Amino acid sequence: MTETVISAPAADTDEYRSIWSHLRELEFRQGFVDIGGVRTRFVEAGSPDKPHAILLHGTGGHWETFAPNLGPLSEDYHCVAIDMVGNGFSDKPDYDYEIAVYVKQILGVMEHFGMEKAHFIGMSLGAWVSAAIAVEHPKRVDKVILMSPAGLIATASNMARIRAERTEAVNNPSWESLHKVFAHLIADESNRLPDLIALRQAIYRRDDTRTTIDHLLILQEAEARDRNLIPEEKWATIAAPTMVVASGKDDGEYQSTAHIVAGLIPNAEVFQMAAVRHWPHFEDPAAFNPAALEFLRR
Repeated sequence: MTETVISAPAADTDEYRSIWSHLRELEFRQGFVDIGGVRTRFVEAGSPDKPHAILLHGTGGHWETFAPNLGPLSEDYHCVAIDMVGNGFSDKPDYDYEIAVYVKQILGVMEHFGMEKAHFIGMSLGAWVSAAIAVEHPKRVDKVILMSPAGLIATASNMARIRAERTEAVNNPSWESLHKVFAHLIADESNRLPDLIALRQAIYRRDDTRTTIDHLLILQEAEARDRNLIPEEKWATIAAPTMVVASGKDDGEYQSTAHIVAGLIPNAEVFQMAAVRHWPHFEDPAAFNPAALEFLRR
């Protein structure tokens, strides 16, 4: 296991910043596709004849978390990012969204886009799902990038915090309640872009989000979490080359998980980003993108 440490550069406060700053010159396609009866929102960038990469967000997320990464990554890779079932603007059916549900959806996405195998880039819940696919379907996985990974341990305090913050934000989707959510996702307030917060606010104002929030937060309940966690011996079976991104300002649970799973996965390395929180790829794409590309190109 190797480890690289890098610090985030200071933000340019004179420039107006938006997710469109990253997307305005990118050729991409957004759409919806039926995956196993779930209307699934996706974004696609890069030529389909290039190696494939699937990008997976965290709990309550949406594909725009990868807005700063799609341009650089799609120069070499056919990138598909989705709103996972129950998240974003995808369908929110009336059942609990446990890891097997997400895995089934991702395999359906791969079938739809003709992907025999793909690189997986996952953040938090998305890292958990990526790791589950690497464990259960190793032939479908090329390389893996796990950012702020979940899926090994679960502390009662962290689960309670996530449930309380997300429930409050959905029941009262004010600017202030959304800021509380993003304070745990992005360390530097200048990186909590207004249109990103407004996008999450629009999702939380939806009736289907409000009526299915308990399904989305099922993994924050101890019994459900325990039956979905990947045990250490299963992490150790991941054969795919893996880069684990450890965020220096993230919650301690995620920092611990990053280093432990990197030690368990036989062919893993740690990329340490000292000055970011839970969304390292979004908060410091200038550091993340080159590191990810260097890893994937090897």
